[in-house]
Amino acid sequence: MIVISFVVCLGLILMIGLSSVFLSRGTKNDYYLASRDVSPMFVGLSAVATNNSGYMFIGVMGFTYTVGLSAIWLMVGWIVGDFLASLFIHRHLRRRSEAENEVTFAGAISSWHGTNFRLLRVLIALITLAFLGAYAAAQMSAGGKALQALLGWPPATGAIISAVMVAGYCMAGGIRASIWTDVLQSAIMIVAMVLLGYIAVTAAGGIDASYEQLAAVPGFLDWFPSDLPFGDFWGPALFAIGWLFAGFSVAGQPHIMVRFMTLDNDDRLTQTRAWYYGFFTLFYGLATVVGLMTKIHLPDIGGMDPELVLPTMAIELMPALLVGLMLAGIFAATMSTADSLVLSCSSALTHDLMPQRMEKPFHLKLVTIMITAFALAIALSGTQSVFSLVILAWSLLGASFAPLLVLLARDVKLSEPHAIIMVLAGAMTVILWRELGWQSYIFEGMPGIIAGFAAFAIYRLVAGEYDPGEKAQQDTA
Repeated sequence: MIVISFVVCLGLILMIGLSSVFLSRGTKNDYYLASRDVSPMFVGLSAVATNNSGYMFIGVMGFTYTVGLSAIWLMVGWIVGDFLASLFIHRHLRRRSEAENEVTFAGAISSWHGTNFRLLRVLIALITLAFLGAYAAAQMSAGGKALQALLGWPPATGAIISAVMVAGYCMAGGIRASIWTDVLQSAIMIVAMVLLGYIAVTAAGGIDASYEQLAAVPGFLDWFPSDLPFGDFWGPALFAIGWLFAGFSVAGQPHIMVRFMTLDNDDRLTQTRAWYYGFFTLFYGLATVVGLMTKIHLPDIGGMDPELVLPTMAIELMPALLVGLMLAGIFAATMSTADSLVLSCSSALTHDLMPQRMEKPFHLKLVTIMITAFALAIALSGTQSVFSLVILAWSLLGASFAPLLVLLARDVKLSEPHAIIMVLAGAMTVILWRELGWQSYIFEGMPGIIAGFAAFAIYRLVAGEYDPGEKAQQDTA
């Protein structure tokens, strides 16, 4: 019964994705941006499904099981920081990409003021390929872990199934297929989380009994981890602010930002935000509750991977039919992000890296298969946890691109060397922070984003461009 309900849900997702081929216009603009005619509801739900990936079902669950209530700062920081980024960037990105007729994230940035910053475009595309490829691998790995826990299948099996499905419907309809399936995947994800949350709390004896059992676990309901440096005030403050930067880092995520580039009219961005943040808050809140409940129903997991606690709890508490639905929910989450990542990498390769841009549908689809295979190879290597891979990719992309986008959205004009230095400063700071092992205390994207803005200010001072009363001038011819 588990397999049957799982296969039915996946079959429905695949059928919807493949059906998008009937609206395909066979152009690059349609393949990568759905001809910019997507409604606010579909943009909002697609963006939030892409954001709330297998990382939520697998990575965040393992993190919450390990650290307890302090994981709530991921939710608070992520949503608030995300919202702040939307106030600065989304509308401007949508308008500039259309004005410059650009279909990629790198293209929109490198041509923001009518420029043609070729080196900047290539740098952004290379970073996108490297780290979104790893990000996509994390999603496929999450699917494999879910199948391992729920059906006892080898982790590689789930990763391969995810890769084949993503390649199939992305080839059929490009980003339109991705968005259509995202909407259905959003529904499956929320239903699965509601059901498991209700069953978990009921099985523990209700809300009061659940709270008492969680409070009995030493330190589990503490608002902040006990091992934070910098004292009782600055340690918790920097921990919470760090996750605010994690949310703000959404501005540097090509696979999410491109969703807003598909919106049919930027005047309808408020409606899009309502769908996006409404669903985001509801889903992340439910995920936090479920993550806490895993500690009650699985008090001792021995040597098991903490990232398997959610599917393991589902097996213990839910009937077979609903276990299949939960597995479909996890798979839906992984694929809703993986397909977006694959398409972003594909567009970076065909539009930003190639000396001559690829326009033919056959070439675009061939590259999509190649990128999917690349991500699958990383997933099958199994070198890092889902949580670790996602946080590294997210923080590096955010630190590389978010500061630059904020300045561009504020109509600050930059030379190409200036922009490149900002990107490199953010990326290198993230890598150094992780190498030093400090990401356990403060989200590594926070110092990366600060370094990007610092590089902007220092370069202007050193180059003699900085004038507090005027914007920098440059030749945009």
